[in-house]
Amino acid sequence: MKDLDRIIHEPVRLRVLMALSGIESADYQFLQTALGLTSGNLSSHLDKLQSAGYIEIQKTFCGRTPNTECRMTAAGTQALAEYWREIDEIRGLAGR
Repeated sequence: MKDLDRIIHEPVRLRVLMALSGIESADYQFLQTALGLTSGNLSSHLDKLQSAGYIEIQKTFCGRTPNTECRMTAAGTQALAEYWREIDEIRGLAGR
């Protein structure tokens, strides 16, 4: 059995990926509100997910207002699916 992906296993990052997994993209404000995180906390976790290649972040402006859009990458989708397979494997071992 492989070790769980420590990037995904951290609870806040798992919640971010779960929020993004069912939608095409989400803006920063939506994620912050939906997950109940401070701006600094969310920013730190998004940076780690982006560095791992699990999400893409696109920063644009609407007039003078900045907008940050986040979306899962194919690698992120695959890593999350593998994470759940590993969790299911652990659950199966516990049932023995």
